[in-house]
Amino acid sequence: MNTNITTAKKTEVDAAYETSKFALGVGITMAALVGIWGVASLVSALSTNGPVDLVKSYFTAVIGI
Repeated sequence: MNTNITTAKKTEVDAAYETSKFALGVGITMAALVGIWGVASLVSALSTNGPVDLVKSYFTAVIGI
């Protein structure tokens, strides 16, 4: 004779940990997108103006020469 036994399993979830883990993932993803956008912009400027003009424009923007 077989007897079926049903057991209840309780799972506890730490909501603060899960929320911070999700927020960290979103933050890392957004930082990666900003970095990729910056590199794409730099490559675009290099291909359009050339490296000498890019450095000249950089110093003009930062230092104001």
